[in-house]
Amino acid sequence: EDVLDALVSVRLAGDGDGYDVLDRVVEDGGMNYSVGERQLLCLAQALLNKPIVLVMDEATASVDGETDAFIQRMLRTRFKNITLLTIAHRLHTIMDYDVILVMDAGKAVEFGPPSELLEQSGSLFAELVNSTGEESSKFLREMSLHHRIQ
Repeated sequence: EDVLDALVSVRLAGDGDGYDVLDRVVEDGGMNYSVGERQLLCLAQALLNKPIVLVMDEATASVDGETDAFIQRMLRTRFKNITLLTIAHRLHTIMDYDVILVMDAGKAVEFGPPSELLEQSGSLFAELVNSTGEESSKFLREMSLHHRIQ
């Protein structure tokens, strides 16, 4: 029952699917599932394991926008009380994090809340945000400020 609930939570099963959804064959490496479905299976597993730390390595890099948005909502709702370590290149996925660590050439160069890093003179993180373009940069900065206010 817990497995079915987790699959429903990540939209890999519907409320009315019943236990037959658990009979689906998973080929070697999950190759009969899309990249997005495999990511959702991993989230379902994390829901079942109830971790205190969850590591996400480019979790949404190869998924469509709708699945990306769904995964981001899941992380912010179902996993909001755990430590989340995220390796990310999509800046919008981390702008509301409590703290971020910026790496350059394999070394930690900045650490702190996104809103504070954006205010630092010479900040590599600020340069990354600015390089996204004027409109995107404004949106990302607003995301970081919204989180700071809460």
